[in-house]
Amino acid sequence: MTAVVISMPGNKVLADQLAAALELDRVAVIVRHFPDGESHVRVDGAVQGRHALIVCTLDRPDAKLLPLFLLAHALRESGAVSVGLVAPYLPYMRQDRQFHPGETVSAVHVSGWIARHLDWLVTVDPHLHRITDLAQVYSIPTRVVHAAPDVAAWVQANVRQPLLVGPDEESVQWVREVARGADAPFVVLTKERRGDRDVVVSVPEVERWLSHTPVLVDDIVSTARTMIETVGHLRRAGLAAPACVAVHAIFAESAFEDLRAAGAADIVSCDTIVHPSNRIALATAISAVVREMLTGARSLSAGAGS
Repeated sequence: MTAVVISMPGNKVLADQLAAALELDRVAVIVRHFPDGESHVRVDGAVQGRHALIVCTLDRPDAKLLPLFLLAHALRESGAVSVGLVAPYLPYMRQDRQFHPGETVSAVHVSGWIARHLDWLVTVDPHLHRITDLAQVYSIPTRVVHAAPDVAAWVQANVRQPLLVGPDEESVQWVREVARGADAPFVVLTKERRGDRDVVVSVPEVERWLSHTPVLVDDIVSTARTMIETVGHLRRAGLAAPACVAVHAIFAESAFEDLRAAGAADIVSCDTIVHPSNRIALATAISAVVREMLTGARSLSAGAGS
């Protein structure tokens, strides 16, 4: 039983790469909006009796989720045996508790919506903090692709005598793995967030690292305020201009330009979200995990038919 790859708008490059790596057919879909703003989707290819794999990274998610859900239904109604999702960036995971009275835990509800419409999910390094495993909020099979090996390979190939730097305590899981893979030392800073755009970062004693090139690594860079603050502290401490590496390059509004103006020597990201800073490709790592998920989906459908 064969599988097909479907790309939501803006995801063609990764969809083509996965189709090539997995030797799968591509099926086109048409996604558009009526003048009143409502979404319209149409499957433009044969999916009867086949497993469907939708590629749709979910940055700026509110405009993407409804067409994604409609597409999942259109594929089933067109005869797809199963519908999986490759979403390199998974949204709403940072809203993992009620921070103020009257709020809802968005991570729980959005994951519930996705699980009701899709059969399985592959993503890249979701922001797991108080939710420590996707199985806590997803009722469908999920697999996580880890970007650390590819980030470490980039650091080894491009940075002389690197010092990996985590901008806050939450980044330690990413920085430790990258440092291990790059065979480099690392330090993790402490952060006090006073608001969405008001962040204070403290820097440990770094005199022993003055001959190293700092490499800031974080999973998500949105406003970039944490990295901007960290760049300033490192420069004032006498370290070289740092390279800044993001797994997920959201870069809201002028964040990318602000980080560059703050003194970053280089700004690099994985290609989970299309951005000019993309220089670390994850298609090979993603395709390996997708192959395993498709094997599982085929086994389940074969068992159901026996």
